[in-house]
Amino acid sequence: MKALQIGLWSVWVSGILLIALSLYATQRLPLSKNPIFNHGSSSDLGTPKITIFTAPTPFTGSLGTKQSLAILSWLALSPQITVILFSQHPSASSFATAFGSRVLVEPDIDFTFLGVPFFHSMVAKSRAFPSDIYVLMDTESILLPDFVSALNYAHELDNDWFLFAYPRNVSNFPFYLDEDGKYWLKEDGKRIRIQELQDTLGSSWQWNCCEGRMMIAWNNGELPLHHGVLPPFLYGRGVHNHWLIDEALSSGLRFVFDASWAISIFALDDSRRWSNGLVKSSIVSNIEKGSWEYDGNSHLAALYGSSSLHKIHYSGVMKLLKCDGQYLLINTTEDILHPYAYKKMSLWKGSIGKCWRSKKTLPCVSGTKKSQNGMSGCFLKDRLVPATTLKFPFSLESLLSITADKNRTVVLAVAGYSYKDMLMSWVCRLRRLRITNFLVCALDYETYQFSIMQGLPVFSDPSAPSNISFNDCHFGTKCFQRVTKVKSRMVLKILKLGYNVLLSDVDVYWFRNPLPLLSSFDPAILAVQSDEYNQTGPINLPRRLNSGFYFARSNGPTIAALGKVVRHAATSGLSEQPSFYDTLCGKGGSTRKGDNRCVEPETNLSIHFLDRNLFPNGAYLGLWERNNATSACKKLGCIVLHNNWISGRMKKLQRQVLSGLWDYDISTRMCLMCSENKLTRNFGT
Repeated sequence: MKALQIGLWSVWVSGILLIALSLYATQRLPLSKNPIFNHGSSSDLGTPKITIFTAPTPFTGSLGTKQSLAILSWLALSPQITVILFSQHPSASSFATAFGSRVLVEPDIDFTFLGVPFFHSMVAKSRAFPSDIYVLMDTESILLPDFVSALNYAHELDNDWFLFAYPRNVSNFPFYLDEDGKYWLKEDGKRIRIQELQDTLGSSWQWNCCEGRMMIAWNNGELPLHHGVLPPFLYGRGVHNHWLIDEALSSGLRFVFDASWAISIFALDDSRRWSNGLVKSSIVSNIEKGSWEYDGNSHLAALYGSSSLHKIHYSGVMKLLKCDGQYLLINTTEDILHPYAYKKMSLWKGSIGKCWRSKKTLPCVSGTKKSQNGMSGCFLKDRLVPATTLKFPFSLESLLSITADKNRTVVLAVAGYSYKDMLMSWVCRLRRLRITNFLVCALDYETYQFSIMQGLPVFSDPSAPSNISFNDCHFGTKCFQRVTKVKSRMVLKILKLGYNVLLSDVDVYWFRNPLPLLSSFDPAILAVQSDEYNQTGPINLPRRLNSGFYFARSNGPTIAALGKVVRHAATSGLSEQPSFYDTLCGKGGSTRKGDNRCVEPETNLSIHFLDRNLFPNGAYLGLWERNNATSACKKLGCIVLHNNWISGRMKKLQRQVLSGLWDYDISTRMCLMCSENKLTRNFGT
């Protein structure tokens, strides 16, 4: 019995020694057993799901080394992180595929004609993704593990919150991740601990105050970020982040704090040459004051919002710090600990007042105060007063070269300010169809300025009639008669510059792209919509040519014939539409050929009246009056449907909205997002 007790005692002692040796060995493991983040560990079970949204830069070019390194650094932090790339550029799909299933492409947001995404559309689209925390940041910024720990801390706060953080600019980042994305390596291939990496960069970094490089994050809570509407800011072009911070602070709906000292974000300086030489980024790190994009954002900031930008005192914003291994929320100006932090401080021994003013904590807080002075330029204290007028740095010729497709074809719309909402619905529909080769001719300065702020390729017509009330400029009015003549003049001007033109009124709804069919016609044909409403009989009867939708090629006969139309309209007291028919088909239809053609005798240009089942006007078959206009048109095979044959702008607007053939949210100034569009790597699926 005694021997048995001695044996059991020996086993117990041996077990204790083995456990002790195991713990000692664990502490003495080489660096190779200490990854950035232990994927699949039990610590992940309570980690909130984090979705990082970003717009790859350059917006219209191929992506490479810097973006890859940044995204790899994000994915390495936690398996709970997903990355969404907002992009419509073809290269984004193959770029995302290389990272696996946790990096996805989302093209269904609003972009300008230059490929720059809209900030308000990015924020709105983020809500469609299930996540605990939403993050919006630059594609060329490295994240380190304190990003996850800081967000975990924020996630446990009692209130809905919104945080922001400035990155630290580094001109030299001599580290890269291993193939598995687990360890940071030096240039010589040796592994480096995170603390050593931070210490190495500690003496060389400076605050990066570029708005496009800021990080913002918020929890998936019940409260909105701010009161009111988020304006259509151009992402990465200045003002938008600070505007949102200002509005969030002044609204008081969420707890707003600065996490710049708690989250290590390193912005990769564009001047650095990368070791493999694959990328030389064209992103502009700072938007120069006076650029039209910055001016546009400044205009929007002045027009929208309840707060005045210069009244926000960022020095008084609560700051998240990590001192002596604990997170603190402190107003460094007044040395006040935020009440939200009290629950966290209960783990500390002693009173709250003593613990956060301890010998280990005070240097951290004082260091934050000193470094805050270096961030003074980040807060835009000297706010720009936006220019009194907005003006594109693009001529008509340069816009044509930017927007025209490979066949040198553009789609032209002409609009005045009272039709701005219908213009935007038309634009949104073309964006949905991935049609980018369109131009807008603004009939007044209000439309020109509005179009610039909506990111449209717009130009103004200096010869457009002035002193016209656009509030009631509908069919049959004197205003309408004068305005329509601008369209044929502009088409003729563009044809002479060597570009084909599809002229489309903004009340024409596009079910699909008509250009493949229209481009298949012989070059000596002018394809036009018929305005005939009778279901049987000829569709080329007198004055049944609709000049609100036609396709003209840039060639001698077409230019000559359109020139005759413009000259005829200039001497007519009517709109341009009768001039089209009388000039091209002869008075009373004297040059009609069959039931759907005319031939202009001097130029021998053929005028082809398009099939009304494919291109119906507003009176044909009563399509607009059907219970389901979309279903009726799809059965018919419609390519477009014209919202004409109705008197009055408001009646026309009401008919189109009620029919469901409307793609623009007037209240948010955004295209209606396609709910049936699912996240995809390939835009065609």
